[in-house]
Parts: sequence; structure tokens; C-alpha cells
Amino acid sequence: MPKMKTHSSCKKRFKKTASGHIKRARAYRRHHAWAKNGKRVRDLRGIAYVSTSQEKQIKTLMPY
Repeated sequence: MPKMKTHSSCKKRFKKTASGHIKRARAYRRHHAWAKNGKRVRDLRGIAYVSTSQEKQIKTLMPY
């Protein structure tokens, strides 16, 4: 049986952690920073995790 291919957009956007969870970047941080207050922009930093309901979908797109 041939190997499964990894979905290219998923490998750019998500990383698997050692415990098996999937981390992601936060949205709404790219443009119009002048319109968002500093606390909001600071809170958008850092790592977020994919919800458990969507983890199964992403794991099928990233088999390795």
C-alpha cells in the first residue's frame, strides 16, 4: 500500500506536540494593528491549541 501524502497547507499551519496535541497560531493578528488595542494584540501572541473536536480532522491530514 502506498504512503499517504501530508496535506501541504496543514504542515505549514500546525505542529504536533510530544503529547499528541496540535498547536496553532492565533487569528486576527496580521493587519490593522492600529485598530486593536495593545492588550488585544498581546493576548494574540503565543500558542493556541486546536480544539478536540477538530483534532481528528487535522490528524488525518497530517499522518506523519
